Amino acid sequence: MDPTTHANPDIYVHVRIVVGIVLGLSISRLLTGLARFIQHPLRNQVYPIHLAWVFFLLISVVHFWWFEFQLITLRVWTFEMYIFVISYAGLFFMTCTLLFPDDMDEYSGYREYLMSRRKWFFGLLGIIFLVDVVDAYLKGVEHVQSFGIEYPIRTAVFVGVCVVAMVTTDQRFHALFAVAALLYQLSWIFRQFGVMS
Repeated sequence: MDPTTHANPDIYVHVRIVVGIVLGLSISRLLTGLARFIQHPLRNQVYPIHLAWVFFLLISVVHFWWFEFQLITLRVWTFEMYIFVISYAGLFFMTCTLLFPDDMDEYSGYREYLMSRRKWFFGLLGIIFLVDVVDAYLKGVEHVQSFGIEYPIRTAVFVGVCVVAMVTTDQRFHALFAVAALLYQLSWIFRQFGVMS
């Protein structure tokens, strides 16, 4: 057997542990950032659009951890698949760190910060939705087809709106996108992934 290929079912457990570490760091970053608002409420004012994206990513990371359980159906793992899944988890971590930087001294608050980093944030968010398509196909064509026509439409709309969000500073647009994305993501999760079979 090729040394970069493994058919042992225990390899999935190994992959899940590594993914869990990366996603655990992502959740920790978001929760620590939220705790700062309680610890130092006057230091950085809450910016509702930023907060909506924090909650969006929090539920998305938890969701990712849940739906990656479907990878258990893969009988053979390659090193490339392993790197892909770890990189996918890493994209979530990078996006989470963008919401809560180590230092806010250069910025008047989270509004200025998020707008100054919008190309990075929405660029990574758009990439996450594109990478999700590859991840879905790893689990099989039947898995992708189970989502129906909504899945490709959802992906195209999210990526397209992320591109617009990268170039505009219009606050009404950003508020509408953040709220709509959060509500839709909750709807998608509970409709498609409420029960894992």
